[in-house]
Amino acid sequence: MKLKEQQEARRMRRNDGLALSEIATRLNVSKSTVSVWVRDIVLSDAQVSHLAASNPVYNGQFLASQLSKTRAQAARKAYQEAGRAFAGAQDPIHVAGCMLYWAEGSKGRCDVAFTNSDPEMLAFFIRFLEVCYGVLRSEISLYINCFDDQLPVTETEEFWLARLELPRTQLRKTTLNYFSVRSKQLRVTKLKHGTCRLVVHRTEIVQNIFGAIQEYAGTQGERWLG
Repeated sequence: MKLKEQQEARRMRRNDGLALSEIATRLNVSKSTVSVWVRDIVLSDAQVSHLAASNPVYNGQFLASQLSKTRAQAARKAYQEAGRAFAGAQDPIHVAGCMLYWAEGSKGRCDVAFTNSDPEMLAFFIRFLEVCYGVLRSEISLYINCFDDQLPVTETEEFWLARLELPRTQLRKTTLNYFSVRSKQLRVTKLKHGTCRLVVHRTEIVQNIFGAIQEYAGTQGERWLG
């Protein structure tokens, strides 16, 4: 590694706010190398403004990025508003599904992700997605986390696939946890079939659920918009 050049690149980026291409030219290294060297350095507002003013390309990219971010956030907000309206119907399955997600679901802004060890609960959550949001089983990805001192991996996979009525095509790579002799002795709870995680990659649905949760709970704000 060119330590001297790396240190100089970081100095020019941090102190002078120079563009990556300018630093690369001065040090006679590639722009990609400079990018790696300085990727953790955050420019000040003044430095960003200076780069934008002196580099039309950078300015255009920055504005496009900001516009894209604003549009995405507006879309998520609209999905939440639709979720609030959906909650007005007080459908029992929808209420139960949203409350389950509030308690056990991931709070990522773009994916529906629900993890549990109870097959009945997971089966109900799939029903909730199908009935309330028209999710197809081909859209559901299944992730299993199991333990080496319980059932064989294939048996555990077959258990979850059968109980949730999902085809093997929806199964992703299973995670197998290994325990030392000492850690096994200290374990109190043993999950025979491990845990299962259901994932649906649809921003509209998860943000709709977030909006409904807030409506049911009587809360306001911009939670989970990102």
